Amino acid sequence: MLLRFRSCRRASPLKRAARAPGDGGLCSSRVNDAAVHAAPAHVAQPLHAETLARFVDRLPIPSTLAPDGMRPDPVDPRSSLPYYRIAMRQIDQRVHRDLPPSTFWSYGGHVPGPTLETRSEQAFLVEWVNELPADHFLPIDHTLHGAHADQPRVRAVVHVHGAKVPPESDGHPEAWITPGQSAVYRYPNRQDAAMLWYHDHTMGIERLNQYAGLFGALFVRDAVEDRLGLPKGPHEIPLVLCDRIFRADGQLEYPTSGDPETPWVPEVYGDTTLVNGVLFPYLEVEPVVYRFRVLNASNARLFYLSRSDRGALYRIGSDQGLLPAPVPATTVTLAPAERADVLVDFRSAAGRTLVLRNQVAELLQFRVASRAERASAAIPTRLRSVERMPEGIAVKTRTLTLREYQDAKRRRMLMLLDGKYWRDPVSEQPTLGAVEIWSFVNLTEDTHPIHLHLVRFQILDRQLFDADEFLTSGKMILIGQRLPPDGGEAGWKDTVRVDPGTVTRIIARFDGYAGAYVWHCHLLEHAANEMMRPFEVVQPT
Repeated sequence: MLLRFRSCRRASPLKRAARAPGDGGLCSSRVNDAAVHAAPAHVAQPLHAETLARFVDRLPIPSTLAPDGMRPDPVDPRSSLPYYRIAMRQIDQRVHRDLPPSTFWSYGGHVPGPTLETRSEQAFLVEWVNELPADHFLPIDHTLHGAHADQPRVRAVVHVHGAKVPPESDGHPEAWITPGQSAVYRYPNRQDAAMLWYHDHTMGIERLNQYAGLFGALFVRDAVEDRLGLPKGPHEIPLVLCDRIFRADGQLEYPTSGDPETPWVPEVYGDTTLVNGVLFPYLEVEPVVYRFRVLNASNARLFYLSRSDRGALYRIGSDQGLLPAPVPATTVTLAPAERADVLVDFRSAAGRTLVLRNQVAELLQFRVASRAERASAAIPTRLRSVERMPEGIAVKTRTLTLREYQDAKRRRMLMLLDGKYWRDPVSEQPTLGAVEIWSFVNLTEDTHPIHLHLVRFQILDRQLFDADEFLTSGKMILIGQRLPPDGGEAGWKDTVRVDPGTVTRIIARFDGYAGAYVWHCHLLEHAANEMMRPFEVVQPT
């Protein structure tokens, strides 16, 4: 394949943040406009979301799934583990009172899928069952790797994002199953309390399967979390956010390039946002402290969440669990796949209504009761000890580029990780138990949320660099000061935002299991077009 590197002057992250109000996109208008407006010609009546009544549907709370029984532990057949059977099915689900039901693909019969809840060190089994139709209802691009016409049109594999699992249960993108098949995965849960999430990870069509609705939340609990007395039960609520495009008939629309042979587009941004599967819902709350477990399940959109009264959002956790202490902020920023554990204090808003916003766009209305039926939980001052990993313990530093190219054969762009395709030999082979620093050098105009399977990591810093000089001579000239992670990133992470024109450094210990894993951009359209690479954790010699 003929490739030509796309070279242009890179804007600084600060300049790029000054986008139009309501534009939560990650990427430049060069790509964003094409992706949004490249809808197929047959779409005659798009949904005009601004005409829908606001806050007429109650916020649905995904059910917490109970085990379907106990099964022998494949690791130790003398003991038994909780067993869940979760089927993937096509469903019709109403997203707004005034719209006909929409067709989705679901886990467990609704979107988002049911919430799984477990405790640290308590392993369980899930049988993921593919009961989807034989044909896909979204446009497959057969020129993408893994989505070729000789592959089944409907395939699925489940990755529990953030889980520390052996490779056979990680949801490798090529370990898919077809309708009528199932796969049993074992999840050890040897990790701290955190909000994880499960989603489709099928090579070549992950972007379509997730857009269709294949995602849900998973909570790991532990004794440290228990002792904090955080809000629970009806006062702990998952908020799963994702943007989508709908037609006037209520059906999902996935934009294409306009070429039926190569329908892939670089990013997809919806003009509406689903909150737990509903447009513009409301939630009745008491004037007490609530805990919201927030997930960005969008294909590409960044969310900038705030209260309409500009009150504080107390961030107490990120991707891989609790922070050292609460971090008050007026805005919480989430890239695709990132999570935020947030406390909201409604005590001063008794008898009022507030709105959760993404910049100026309204997402969710809070209707605060005049009085509480029970005492409020307090906002703790300390949460969990998070020991920082010193750079000196790293045995290897890897410098990995994020670059944009022009595919001359198909006349479209693609982005590569360290200049390599998925099919190229594995180049990252950390030793089991070793600590490494990975430096991501972003030579593109886009912010990329980079996710590593298996491991949790800490963000060391971000620093601007002269991208033009690097492209010309290969020389790295750093600019300004190294910026430490912000307070909401000060804990353990599994997804990191890599801004344009920056070097972003993370440090990770590759412990747990040896075997084949994956690292990739979590802009799903990027990941589908080669921005995904295998890595292998190898046994020490």
